[in-house]
Amino acid sequence: MMGLGSAIGAGLFLGSGVGVKAAGPAVLISYLVAGTLVILVMRALGELAAANPNIGAFSVYAEKAFGKTAGSTLGWLWWFQLVVVIAAEAVGAAGLLATVFPELPVWLLSLVFVTAFTAVNVAGVRNYGEFEFWFAILKVAAIGAFILIGAALIFGWLPAVDSPGLTNLFGHGGFAPTGLAGVASALLVVVFAFGGTEIVSVAAAETQDPVRSVGKAIRTVVWRIMVFYIGSLLVIVTVVPWDSGQLASPFAAVLHVAGIPGAETAITLVAVVALLSALNANLYGASRMVFSLAERGEAPKGLTRLNQAKAPVRAVLASVAFGVGSTVLELFFPGKVLPLLLGLVGSTVLVVWASVLLSQFVLRRRADREGRALPLRMWAFPYLSYVAMAILAAILILGFLDAGTRIQLLSTFALTAAIAVACRIADRARSRR
Repeated sequence: MMGLGSAIGAGLFLGSGVGVKAAGPAVLISYLVAGTLVILVMRALGELAAANPNIGAFSVYAEKAFGKTAGSTLGWLWWFQLVVVIAAEAVGAAGLLATVFPELPVWLLSLVFVTAFTAVNVAGVRNYGEFEFWFAILKVAAIGAFILIGAALIFGWLPAVDSPGLTNLFGHGGFAPTGLAGVASALLVVVFAFGGTEIVSVAAAETQDPVRSVGKAIRTVVWRIMVFYIGSLLVIVTVVPWDSGQLASPFAAVLHVAGIPGAETAITLVAVVALLSALNANLYGASRMVFSLAERGEAPKGLTRLNQAKAPVRAVLASVAFGVGSTVLELFFPGKVLPLLLGLVGSTVLVVWASVLLSQFVLRRRADREGRALPLRMWAFPYLSYVAMAILAAILILGFLDAGTRIQLLSTFALTAAIAVACRIADRARSRR
C-alpha cells in the first residue's frame, strides 16, 4: 500500500490528460513501455534490498558498487528532490482545496498540512504507515470505483446514458493520431508519473521481516500499479475523445459523461488526498535518507538522533525546514520559486533508476563470483537488466530530442554533478581529518 500510495498521485488524477493529448489512445503503448521499465527496475531493486535491507536503500547500494562519492551523491540528490516536492505538494494540495472552500487561505492550509504530517512522522514509523495505508486505500477505492463506472458506461449498463462504444478509441484520427512522435512524447510524461515506487525499498527496511516484506512488495505493487494506471487510461481514452478540451481533468470528464453529479468536486478532493499521501511518503523518505547519510558520516551526525518513538526527529525537522522555506517563498513569489526548483529535480527519477540498474548489475556479478546466494534474484540476469538499461537509454535520447525535456535533463545532470563535486570534497576533508 505504501508503494501504491507514493506512485498513484495527482499525476494520474489530473496530469494523465497531458499524455493523452500527446499520443491519443496510443498513450496506452507509452504506459506499457514505461510499466515494463518500472517492473524491471523494481525487480532489480528488490534483489538489492532483499540482500541488504537498509533505509539508505539505493544510496547504500550505489556506495557498495561504485564508492562513497556515488552513494552520497545519490542520497543527497534524492533528498533534495523529495524536500522540493514536499513544498510543491503542500502548496498544490492547499490550492486545490481552496477551489472547493475558497474562504480558506492557501498559506494557512499549506502550514496546517506541513505541521500535521511533521507530527505524524515524528510520532514513529507505525503512524506513518497507518496514514499512508489509509490514504492509499482511499485512492485505490476511488480508482476502482472509477474503472467500474467507466466499464458500465462503455458497455451501456448505465440508465439514460448512451455508450460511446469504441468510437473514441479508433476514431478522431485513429488509434495513434500523432504517430510515433506522440507516443514518444507521452512516454516522457508517463515515466515521471511512475516515480516514487522506489520508496518501497526504504520503508521495507523498517518492517519486522525486511526480506519477506521486500519480496512481497516488489511482486505485488508493480502489477497493481499497472492495473490501476492502464485500467484508468483505457477508460479515459475510450469515453472521452483524445482531442477534447475536457482532458484538463480527465477523471472528471469521464464522470461528467456518465452523468455523475459533483464529479469535479469529488476528483478535486481525491487529488488533495493523493497530494497529501505523497507529502507524507516523501517526508518519510527524505528523513530516512538523510538519517542514513548521517549514519554513514556523510551528513551531520546530530541527524541520527532518535526520539522515544524511534523516529529520527532531527532528520524529519531538517527535511521539513527546507520544505517550509520553499513553501513560504512560493507563497510570497507565486509561480517563481517552485517551478525553478522542480526544474532542477524533474529528471531525478531517471538518475535513481539508472543507479539501481547499474548497482544491481555490478553487485550481482560480485555475488555470483563469490558464490553468495541471494534471497530474491533478478529474472533472466543479465538479459533483462540489459533490456531495462536499453529502455532507459532510449527514454534519455527521446528526452534530449524534446526542447523542454532537454533543459530539465541538463538541469538535473548539472545538479547531480554539483552534488558529486561537493560530496567528493567533503569526503577528502573527512579523510584528512
